Amino acid sequence: MITEYVKSWFQRADDDLKLIEIVLKAGENFLPNPLCFHAQQAAEKYLKGFLAYNDLHTRKIHDLETLIKDCIKIDKSFEELCENANFLNQFYIESRYPDDYVQFSNDDAKKAYDVAIKIKKFILKKIN
Repeated sequence: MITEYVKSWFQRADDDLKLIEIVLKAGENFLPNPLCFHAQQAAEKYLKGFLAYNDLHTRKIHDLETLIKDCIKIDKSFEELCENANFLNQFYIESRYPDDYVQFSNDDAKKAYDVAIKIKKFILKKIN
């Protein structure tokens, strides 16, 4: 059932995606690290929304691979998202902390956005 709690997860994810879209439309001189981070966040929130939709507690973790494993327990077809989760996982820590900072490219940001959209569509298809 799509509760207000589930809707809240999806709305927060959509906010991350909208931010990326605004920046991408502004041109080629964007900052890829924050966009990569927001793509990871959008995917994380959609996965947590799916888990909440299935009445599972959403843990306060950020590891997409772990969240995908939780989703696989509900629906084996989530296995096809493992590679996507792995790709987006790199953007959580490495884009935020100076000691682990990696400079990502504009292409990374565009791909991260595309992957987050893929995860969104996959999940929405599962619940509709």
